[in-house]
Amino acid sequence: MNFPVLYLRKGAERRLRAGHLWVYSNEVDIKRSPLTGFEAGVQAELRASNDKPLGIVFVNPHALICGRLISRDPTHGMTPQRLTQRMEVALELRQRLFNKPFYRWVFGDSDGLSGLVIDRFGDTVVVQISSAGMEQMTEAIVRAIQRLTQASSIVLKNDGKMRKVEGLESYVEQAHGNAPDMLQLEENGVKFEVPLAGGQKTGWFYDHRMNRARLQAYAPGKRVLDVFSYVGGWGIQAASAGATSVTCIDSSASAIESVHHNARLNGLTNVDTIEGDAFDVLKALADEKQKFDIVVLDPPALIPRRRDQKAGEQAYARLNQLGLRLLERDGLLVSASCSMHLSQEKLVDIIRGSGRKIDRFVQLLEQGHQAPDHPIIPGIAETDYIKSCFVRSLTGFL
Repeated sequence: MNFPVLYLRKGAERRLRAGHLWVYSNEVDIKRSPLTGFEAGVQAELRASNDKPLGIVFVNPHALICGRLISRDPTHGMTPQRLTQRMEVALELRQRLFNKPFYRWVFGDSDGLSGLVIDRFGDTVVVQISSAGMEQMTEAIVRAIQRLTQASSIVLKNDGKMRKVEGLESYVEQAHGNAPDMLQLEENGVKFEVPLAGGQKTGWFYDHRMNRARLQAYAPGKRVLDVFSYVGGWGIQAASAGATSVTCIDSSASAIESVHHNARLNGLTNVDTIEGDAFDVLKALADEKQKFDIVVLDPPALIPRRRDQKAGEQAYARLNQLGLRLLERDGLLVSASCSMHLSQEKLVDIIRGSGRKIDRFVQLLEQGHQAPDHPIIPGIAETDYIKSCFVRSLTGFL
């Protein structure tokens, strides 16, 4: 197959040779290969300035990430067969990791499928496509899912923010079978049901699975505060592990309703909720002299863009100070972040500074990362985004 050619500026190939897979629009030699000459989603051969081939990319001339490397073989692009093979390789890993079909099946670039995320909820598979190139593979994706899993329901939940960046329409569509109202899953031995319509992302966040499992070891006999709880992922698992009481905070009324639903689903009667802005609620609880044995902070990305770095770090600092204030003398803070632009080291430093500011002696007990169904590509820092710190807080100790 003959591919159009996309040329890079001199030296722009170094990052790609080191393991990255993205091409930015300012790295393209637009004199030799004007981006305006490419249709969104087309496959093209990528070449260095000296004409050496680098592979095949999906091209989108309208996006900052204008090229996504899908093959380092310049003669073979993405075909339905190659797509199916990579999905099969990804599935084999997840089936080795987990004994039940509840996991992130495909994690974009990390599985060689840039712009594609697939989450599995038993017989229901939810797909999110965020690149113009992968959008053109939609029918092949659905066929591959049917072939590899015989799923009874396949949902295209293509309403993510990245689609707008790629110039793609937002929609949710039933690609196969009948869409369930609720997605059923099991994580760390605990059952959940989450709404498909209106739910965040695909409906669930599998990325903190291992960190939530570690929380269960600390939870027995403790009073737990789960902040930014969504449908209760952390709190319900803590309650199931033997926490004496759990309070979940979220600003969404529907999320709060789901917390109660999931508590009932697991036969739990020790889960309460507070609806409201997390920062406001935490301050009010501190003013009321409320105390907890464990405080879990798992906010949405507070640094969505690099230009938000300073404000986001200040928000994390304020949040961690509030969380530490609510702990008993010998309490546990679980501080998590999904902000790609916040490093693990910086999160630890924010916790250190927060402890010093309010005179708490803190011990870092554990550090957690994303679950292995969200593999990290060493050459792509953007794939390493989940972090968590388990911190013991002591008052009047030193």
